[in-house]
Amino acid sequence: MAAYRSHFADELGPDQLGRHVKVAGWVARVRDLGGIKFFDLRDGRGTVQVVVDPAVVPSSSDLRMEYCVRVEGTLRRRPAGTENPDLPTGDFEVEAGLLKVLSKAAPLPFMIDDRSRSEERIRLEYRYLDLRRPRMAANLRARSNCISAIRRTLDGLGFLDVETPTLVNSTPEGARDFLVPSRLRPGRFYALPQSPQLFKQLLMVAGVERYYQIARCYRDEDTRADRQVEFTQLDLEGSFWEREDVFAAIELVVAAVVSELRGVELSLPLPRITYQEALARYGTDKPDLRFGMEVTELSDAFSGTGFRGFGGALDAGGVVRGINAGPANHSRAELDGLVGRARELGAAGLVWAEVKEGGGWRSPVAKFLGGAEMAEATRMLDASPGDLLLLVAGGAAMASSVLGAMRLDLGQPGSHEELRFLWVVDFPVFETTGEGELVPSHHPFTAPVSVAEMRERPETAVAQAYDLVLNGSELGSGSVRIHDPDTQRAVFETLGISDEEAESRFGWFLEALGYGTPPHAGFAVGIDRLVAILQNETSIREVIPFPKTQSGADPLTTAPTRVVDAQLEELGLDLTADAKVALTGTDDPPSGPSDPSGS
Repeated sequence: MAAYRSHFADELGPDQLGRHVKVAGWVARVRDLGGIKFFDLRDGRGTVQVVVDPAVVPSSSDLRMEYCVRVEGTLRRRPAGTENPDLPTGDFEVEAGLLKVLSKAAPLPFMIDDRSRSEERIRLEYRYLDLRRPRMAANLRARSNCISAIRRTLDGLGFLDVETPTLVNSTPEGARDFLVPSRLRPGRFYALPQSPQLFKQLLMVAGVERYYQIARCYRDEDTRADRQVEFTQLDLEGSFWEREDVFAAIELVVAAVVSELRGVELSLPLPRITYQEALARYGTDKPDLRFGMEVTELSDAFSGTGFRGFGGALDAGGVVRGINAGPANHSRAELDGLVGRARELGAAGLVWAEVKEGGGWRSPVAKFLGGAEMAEATRMLDASPGDLLLLVAGGAAMASSVLGAMRLDLGQPGSHEELRFLWVVDFPVFETTGEGELVPSHHPFTAPVSVAEMRERPETAVAQAYDLVLNGSELGSGSVRIHDPDTQRAVFETLGISDEEAESRFGWFLEALGYGTPPHAGFAVGIDRLVAILQNETSIREVIPFPKTQSGADPLTTAPTRVVDAQLEELGLDLTADAKVALTGTDDPPSGPSDPSGS
């Protein structure tokens, strides 16, 4: 019989009644009732109550919370009326005949239970304790079960699990790279991968027709509730694939994960919407379908209006759009707050109107509008008396974007009990920056629908790219890839990348494409985001074992580490003063002559 335990807590039940059992774990709570002690013993899979008579087990006299212990005793039913319906083992308890303290615990920085509301920095500093809490332990199990479901599904579909390098050359993925100095090549740096993009495409060249990887990726960007500087994604690619092949594989994966974590069977195939339709109806390319309040085009209702706020926008080629926020009883101060919010989002203003009995509006602009205009807008928004209407006039993109954000403010559910997946398809090949430069909408290895259209009208060219969205969060992106060097060069050319620069940065990749590369397509799913939503968490930090803070710091290990002069010397780096300050955080002058090329 095992020395420490014969059963985990979740294995104790009617079949073990009256039997001698061994359990081991941590003391969650201690209660002393008339000389008899009760404590909850928590292990990695559950909790069970232990009953201890100090006269029989003297070692229980100084028992404290979070002591690590092992217990031997008999499993029995709890006395009638003392059962705990909140525990799976709530009908049973272990009557201890032996208790051994395996390790004592220092005073705790916070309570190890789900009622604790400790500051996040403290929780991360003592993450090893935070992960003992039932909610956090459940999140870790869910994450593990998610990855197991992914592997079972893809292994069953004939995919190969292939690891790709984590010390690579810089690749254009839309964020800054993390750089690692090379000791063997002084003055040179590796980049940590933002994704395995080019390597998985090389695997297609190599004849690995179905590849996947649970990949660690790194992006030097600001952290948010759904973003960390290091994260985990399911990376997937297939040869001789088009978009539908990707959808079929990914849908099977997410269905398996949802079944595993939620016990819910998804209805497949998942719905689809085009990028342009998503922007027009929801004001975003990651719409939340769990509620209505869609953005509605109202320009026709006000085509001949005398209200300058609408007429001026229409005359300038703009639009009038609105949402029906539903029954509302807002104070004037709250309505003024909505106007302020619209201005924060980029609108010149916001028109609010409450529909009255008989079809009129209670609104500051009602006196400037005709009855027919208000009636038509009310009809188009499918509004009833008491509904609050919000209208924005101006450029089409701005109007939809502002209303889309306000739609989320007013209607988005606060939890993820309902799951609404959605494919968003037909993204543009390029986006235009504020400076008028073209940048890839996804990445420069995405195939356009038409190379000719991309050359002639790059601003409106459509890509064979797609996103998977869940409850208003982008879970991942993918595309049909460029598989011939001529098309790849055409994309570089459109981006303003010269032949010389393309050869310098991607010559090795362009050469590989010239060796009989099959058509291929792929996708990447953010595992952290998927698990967070399925676990009803508001931040991915709650499902990552050891996350960073919003500033990118790790309170547990105090990373990132400050570089010292000796480390710079060991790496063979002889830096300028400015470069040294950037690396070390000090203003001390370099010990040797500066070498600008080394920075």
